This record gives sequence, structure tokens and C-alpha cells, in this order.
Amino acid sequence: MVPGSRIHINRLFMNAASVVLLSILSFCLPATAANGNGITRMHVVKEGEEWTIRGSKSRLQFNPSDFQMTVHTNERTWSMAPSFSGDLVVESAGQRLSLRLAEAGKKNVTPYSTGFKGGVKVELSEFSHGENKIDLGITLFICLEGPEEELVCELVPSEKDTNIIECCWPAAMSEASFDATVVPYMQGMLLPKGWPKEVRLYDTVCYGRGLYMPWWGHRKGGSAVLVLIETPEDAGCHFEHPAGGPTKIQLRWIHSLGKIQYPRRVRLCFFDEGDYVTMAKRYRQYVKETGHFVSLKEKIARTPLLERLIGSPVVHTGILSHIQPESNYYHKDDPAKNHQFTSFDERAGQLRKLAENGIDRAYVHLDGWGFRGYDNLHPDILPPCPEAGGWEGMKRFAETCEQLGYVFAIHDQYRDYYLDANSYDPRHTILDRSGNRPMHSIWFGGRQSVLCSRLALGHVKKNYRALLNHGIKVRGAYLDVFAVVPPDECYNPEHPATRADCLKFRGLCLDFIRSQGGIVSSEEPADWAVPHIDLVHHGPFALDPDPGHGAATGIPIPLFNLVYHDALLMPWSLGKGGWGIPETDLGYLHALANAGIPYLSLQPDEKHIEQVHTVCALNRRVALLEMTNHELLDKASRKQRTTFADGTTVTIDLGKETYEISPALPALVED
Repeated sequence: MVPGSRIHINRLFMNAASVVLLSILSFCLPATAANGNGITRMHVVKEGEEWTIRGSKSRLQFNPSDFQMTVHTNERTWSMAPSFSGDLVVESAGQRLSLRLAEAGKKNVTPYSTGFKGGVKVELSEFSHGENKIDLGITLFICLEGPEEELVCELVPSEKDTNIIECCWPAAMSEASFDATVVPYMQGMLLPKGWPKEVRLYDTVCYGRGLYMPWWGHRKGGSAVLVLIETPEDAGCHFEHPAGGPTKIQLRWIHSLGKIQYPRRVRLCFFDEGDYVTMAKRYRQYVKETGHFVSLKEKIARTPLLERLIGSPVVHTGILSHIQPESNYYHKDDPAKNHQFTSFDERAGQLRKLAENGIDRAYVHLDGWGFRGYDNLHPDILPPCPEAGGWEGMKRFAETCEQLGYVFAIHDQYRDYYLDANSYDPRHTILDRSGNRPMHSIWFGGRQSVLCSRLALGHVKKNYRALLNHGIKVRGAYLDVFAVVPPDECYNPEHPATRADCLKFRGLCLDFIRSQGGIVSSEEPADWAVPHIDLVHHGPFALDPDPGHGAATGIPIPLFNLVYHDALLMPWSLGKGGWGIPETDLGYLHALANAGIPYLSLQPDEKHIEQVHTVCALNRRVALLEMTNHELLDKASRKQRTTFADGTTVTIDLGKETYEISPALPALVED
């Protein structure tokens, strides 16, 4: 139906004269017509091979012959590349085949409207590969939605004998459409199109380090476009940036247990005036609208103990480090390094000295407390390390934390599944599509596989309850890797799990810790986990060659904190370089700019203690407030400013290693 009229489109109108008349009728009507009940309709018209969807702010052109889409706003034109060979990968009769969406033998395009969005429905069928017909059907919806006329694209597979393994649609933005790309690559990266160095993402599936959050965007002059993946569990991207550019980032839909079996949806938001802050704030709006955003204030209400972490430093320490001979970390030439420990009582004494030095609150993260130490024997880590004091020694350590007003939390792990764990049974590991079991020996504990996420919660309950039943006052738990490793699939017929299932089961493990009154943490701030966790181990910037060290990848920007600063506590190391801190940068300045909480050494010098007090004071002021803005103040992007909801600004100069907080913190006000 032509919006705003009762004219039905049928074959009678498909001659050339009728098409012209239809175009005149359509475009003579208001571009976006809304009647008294609020229904908004977009005008849809076909001219030759091309379809046009017109609203009052935007106009989209779609050509079924090559699948190219172009969006015209008042100020900018955004063009997507045409369909390409291999944008559709399927499995048919036991063979994996590369197809092209635009080469469907049959394409049926019709106008489509729901009352809040309007556009076209595209039905594709009669695919072929060489002489072979492919039993495959796909329906695409291409619509402008709502008053902002955002482009919403949806892919719906049909029940056929052929399984879709991957589909890359909509296509990437064409090179001419942008001058910089914005990616939530760890904390965030701004990548000019001509960036001189090659850039790669550590991984390209949503919820890993490559995409903490399921979106990215592009900037052109003063305009911007956001690509927001609304069904992210089985999604990701293909990313390329050779030295000197240009950048290409292509959306890809990934199969779930061997096929794309549910609708996939992506939203493109266009801003005539916008930048990376605009993109982050649009995504913040989205997670608030969907109920995914849970503020620190809400988390404190459900776990009052969390309030003690506001403005507290993080003390990260351990008990036993034991390295098995099979581990990649094993020291063949210096065996003494393979087994080192400190008793629970000695660690407790070090905490008392911190308190004597004026540290009146802290969050204590304890590694290596289990039977054979750090990264060993999971998920069967009990009893606590006997040579360090066992049950009673750990109990005394916890009581010391309680007496000092420190919050005590343990490091724990329920994905790595060690072959010498008491409960190890190969039937409990994940299996891939070929029936293979992952196996490696990288970490300290030696040979390991991966525990299926369906089985993790039972182990969490058995261990955590055992600690509490022994009178050990554990006040929180860090469940390692859950919020940094992308979700697993499991093809084991005893406990199959999709990626979405995996995230659900990981979330249940985290939620159990909270149900016991504990503070919940995990490794890094993968977006899916934000409602479940209170803090993370770190969430800094991507480095080259790896997160452990190197130069910044692109221009570091705080995309994650622009969305979630007031929903999650994030610790920062304060030294120069180090894990996630560019080698040229002082971590202290990034900690201030992001108003995080600081890491505190067990043996700090006066300068370190002074820095810790400053970062903690700033965090106490703004931890519960939104980061409202971030600015790059010079061409080299070394001088930056963040702004918080109360008007507090933090300006850092990474070159001069200086900062300014306004209004000044009380302790910093000069006489």
C-alpha cells in the first residue's frame, strides 16, 4: 500500500507509465505521514530496478540487482558497498559453499509497514552453485524506523535443507563515506582512515576484546553513523586496516549450533552532527531502553557492601604460584621459580602495614589460595593451600580483612577444566562441530580443556558454600575469563549449548555470588556481563602487539566509560606503560581521566600512596555519575578532557604528564 492512500501496488501498475504516476503520487504526499493514532508511515516507491524509502529526514535507495544501499540525510550521504562473492556461506549436502546474496535466482520485493517503521520486504530464493540448485530461502526487511528514521535491517532464515553458516549483510560502508572509524576495541579506539600502521582486532566476535560492546561507527567531517547490533550473541565483524588504510569493517552474522536459526537485526543511526561521543550516548540510550543498563546505585541497593568499594584502592595479591611441567610457563632452567608461596598469615601482616600507612579501606583480590595455587586444578580447588595455612590460615586472613575494613574477594575459575582435577571427565567438556575437544597446556596448571557452561554453576555453588561453611568470610568472588572470552558453543549431545545459552549460564554463576551477599567481578567489561558484575580486573586500551605491552592501537578513547562509567567500577594501574596502558603513557593520568579506582601495591612508596589517595578522592566524587563528554584537545590527541554529570572536568596532558581537576579536590586546594 502507498502510505497515506488506499492505492494497492499490484502487477497492474508495473508498466513504465504507472511507475511514473506512482512516484508522483507518493512524493506529492507528506514524506512521513502520521495520523491521529500516532502511526508513522514511510513512502516506498519503485523506479526502474531501484526502490526508494522516503521519510521527512532521510531517503534510502536500495537496488536489488547488486544489493547496494545508500542513505541520504539532510547533510550527508552514506553509501554501503554492493553485495560481494562470499557474503553468504552455506552448508548443503555436506559441502560448504560460498554464494552471493545478490545472485538469488528469485527476488521478490514488496512494500512493508508495521505502523512504526516502513520500508521493503525482500524475499530471496532459487540460489544455485554451479549447476546445483540450493534449497535456501531468506527474507530481508529494510526499514526506516521512528521519528529519527534509523535504518533497521533484519534477516530471517526460512526452514530449508540448507544451513546458513555466515551472512555478511548489510555490507560495509564504502571507503568514500567516512574519514575515521570508531570501534569499542577494549576501552575504545578512534582510527583515522589513513592511519599509517596496520591494525588488527584481537578477536572479531561480539563480547571479546575486539568488541567489548556490540557496535561500531564511522565519522565523516562533523557527521557520524552508528552500527548497533541488536542480536549480538552470534554476531561479529570482519575487520581490515592495512598500513595507510583504508579501514573496512563488515558486519557478519554467525551460525548458532550449525545454522542461522533465528532473526538477526542491526540498527544504523545517522547523525548530521555527531562524533564518537554521540555514538556512545546513543548506545547508552539503547541499553537503558532495553533494561540492560544497571547503575552502580542500583547495584549498591541490592548489595550494600559494594558502597565500601567507592573510592577504595584494589590490592591484588596471591598465595601460591605453582607451574606444572606441561605448562608453557614452566621454567626448565630455574625449577625454584615453578613453586613459590607466601603464607596467609604473612599476607595478613602486609595488609596490617597498609592500614598503618593510612589505607583505611581497600578491596583485596586474592589469587592462588587453592590447593595447588593459581590456575591449577579448576574447578576442584579446595581445600585452601595446605602449606600456606590451609582452612585455618585462610580463615585468619579473611578475619584480618574484616577487622581492617577491607573487602576480601577470591580469584576463581569455571571455564578452564584441568585434566588432573578430581572431577575431570571428558564427557563434561565442550565439543566443537566436528566432535573435537579443545585441549592445551598454556596456563600454570598444565593440560586442560574447557568445561561446558551448563555445568559451571554447580561447581560455583559447591566451592563457595564450602568456604562459607568453614567460617571463611569471603565477601566476593572474581570469576576469571567469563567477561572477556567470547561465548562458547557446545555440541556435546549430553549438554548442548548455544552462545546465548553460554552467556546465560555464565550470568547465573555471577548472580549466585551476589545472592550470597558477595561483590561480583570478572576479568574485563564485556557488555553482556554489565548487569551481573560490580567491577572488573581492568578495561584499558588495545596495544600493539598485545594487551600486555606496546604502543596504542589507533587513538585511545573511553568509549566504554562514556556508556557505563556509572554502572561499573574499573581499576587502573598507575605506572607507565604496563597492561593495557600505552608504553608512552602514565597510567595515573588515564585513571584520573576515567575517574576509576587505583591498584595499590602491598609495599607502596609515598608517591604511590599520594596518587592512590588522589584517584580515590576523585572516584568518591563522581563514581556514581555519568561521564558526559570526552574531548581530544590537540592534534596529537595527547591532551584530553573528560566531563562528568556534576560538571567536574579532568584535563590530562599525556606528553607533559600533567593534569587538572576542576573544581579541585579538597585535599588538593592550595593555600
